[in-house]
Amino acid sequence: MATTIKLEGEVRNEFGKGVARRLRVANKIPATIYAGGADPAFVTLPMRETTLALRHTNALFTIEFGGESKMAVVKDVQKNPVKRIIEHIDFFEVKAGEKIDVEVPVFVEGTPKGAAVAFVDIQELKVRADISNLPEKIVVNVEGLTDGTKVFAKDIELPEGAELDVEHAEESVVTIEVPEDATEFTSAPEAAAPADATAAAPAVDADAK
Repeated sequence: MATTIKLEGEVRNEFGKGVARRLRVANKIPATIYAGGADPAFVTLPMRETTLALRHTNALFTIEFGGESKMAVVKDVQKNPVKRIIEHIDFFEVKAGEKIDVEVPVFVEGTPKGAAVAFVDIQELKVRADISNLPEKIVVNVEGLTDGTKVFAKDIELPEGAELDVEHAEESVVTIEVPEDATEFTSAPEAAAPADATAAAPAVDADAK
């Protein structure tokens, strides 16, 4: 189920870098809500609440401003490369019952068998889903899987009503392998210890004392 977040915004009538700077000093973020072929809406949003809300991947936002209310998803976030604060957000307006394509991050849970390790081959998968059920993440369970096992895109479990929007369903998403260094470590013969430590030491010449 998608995380739904409500934000109280204000209509934005001024533009430009100077205006954007003043807004950020006032702890506000300039944002634009695009709506297909219609004119975009320009708003400002509270910095703290919006920054926290953006931690949720593929969240559904209800943005209220100037007596209006729009449902939207994040299209793009611009951040200051040095201060790492949010400078601007682009949203895309959506309607109830609409299906959209989103990029969903892939995570693994569980422990493979033996020395095997799970490698994520595809970091994000494109998924088409209803806006009310946008997945925040895809979790692949690798518990007990053995070396050489692959989890393909077609094997991924998705929320009800969601479907993968990929070209190759046979593409590997997660691969289970034993790392080369682990193989070398386990296969290397143990160094033989001297049978008698005393015998291994050099003899001392009694006449040299």
